Amino acid sequence: MQKTALIVEDEFLIAMDLKALLERRGWRVLGPVATVANALRLLEEELPSVALLDVNLGNELVTPVAEMLSSLGIPFAVASAYDRPELAGGAVMAGAQNIGKPTSEHRLGEVLTLLLDDR
Repeated sequence: MQKTALIVEDEFLIAMDLKALLERRGWRVLGPVATVANALRLLEEELPSVALLDVNLGNELVTPVAEMLSSLGIPFAVASAYDRPELAGGAVMAGAQNIGKPTSEHRLGEVLTLLLDDR
C-alpha cells in the first residue's frame, strides 16, 4: 500500500518543495493545503499515513489539525522555524519532530522513518 502524507503549509514554495521531496520518495501527497478548514476537510475524505504541518498558517494556528490527527492516531511532524512549536501551537505540538524550514531531503527522510515507526 502506498504511503500518503498530508501537507498543511501556507507558503506556496515550501509546500511545493515538500510535495516534490515526498513524491520523489514514492509518497502520495494529500494537499498541500494552506488552511485549517481545508486540512480538516481532507481528513474527512481520507486519512494519511503521516502529516507535515506548518505551525503558523498566516492568521491561524494549525493546532486543530494537530489535535484531530492526534485523536486519530496519525503521527505528524512540524515544518517550522520555531525551536519549540508547542509554545505557539499548544501542548499537542510538544514532542513533535521538527523538520525545520526549509528542510533537506535527508532530514525529511529521517523524520518520515521516525513517524512510520511510531505508527
